[in-house]
Amino acid sequence: MRLRPGRFVMLFAVAALLQFGILLAPWTRPAIDGFSWSLVHASAAMINFLGGHAHAQNMIMRAPSGFGIEMKDGCNGVNVMILLWSAVLAFPASRLAKMIGLVLGGIAIHGLNFFRFVSLFYLGQFSTSWFEFAHLYLWETLIMLDALIFFGVWVRRSHAGR
Repeated sequence: MRLRPGRFVMLFAVAALLQFGILLAPWTRPAIDGFSWSLVHASAAMINFLGGHAHAQNMIMRAPSGFGIEMKDGCNGVNVMILLWSAVLAFPASRLAKMIGLVLGGIAIHGLNFFRFVSLFYLGQFSTSWFEFAHLYLWETLIMLDALIFFGVWVRRSHAGR
């Protein structure tokens, strides 16, 4: 299969619009909220398991110091995963390769995002200005870079031996 840039861009745009449309549909809200809730509670459990102190309540994780971090839309990694999935779906590859890309890409994005949320929790207790910088700039860039690197590696591997 040969990459045709115009076709790729069109398929990418259609896939992204469809997925963002589904994400914003009212009937998906419980699933998205449940995912975000799970991320907050899993993060608190991991911190407590490793000897730290965190308390999760709904979408907020709090430290004994009173510092809290809230999981909001856009912070749960779903937006970046949609962009990665759109690129994988638009790229000319076999169905098996696409399925592998979707699954492993989701794991790569959400694995890094889990680490992001935990690190921001600790950073926010240390310095609010560093927290703001890391939250708004550093981690946003690193999550997108993760998606781009994953996509580049996936493209090379999905077309290896062709």
